[in-house]
Amino acid sequence: MRRRLNDAMGWVLLRLAVVLHRTVAGRTAAERLQGRRNAALRAAHHRGVSVPELAAGLGLTEGWVRQVLNGRKPPETAAVEDAA
Repeated sequence: MRRRLNDAMGWVLLRLAVVLHRTVAGRTAAERLQGRRNAALRAAHHRGVSVPELAAGLGLTEGWVRQVLNGRKPPETAAVEDAA
């Protein structure tokens, strides 16, 4: 009986790992999180937080923050690393 319970729990844990992997590590999940971050960034700016403060708080450049605030997509990470 114990072996069957362990097998069943193993399958449940595997399914949980798959769901977590797809929701946390997937490309769409990363885009969703970035969208939420960008929305919070725009809301903070709308409530009076300046661009330099936003950039310093996130550790990003002011140009990047301005692009997000203007609704444009910021440059890709690989393009930024190539330019540096």
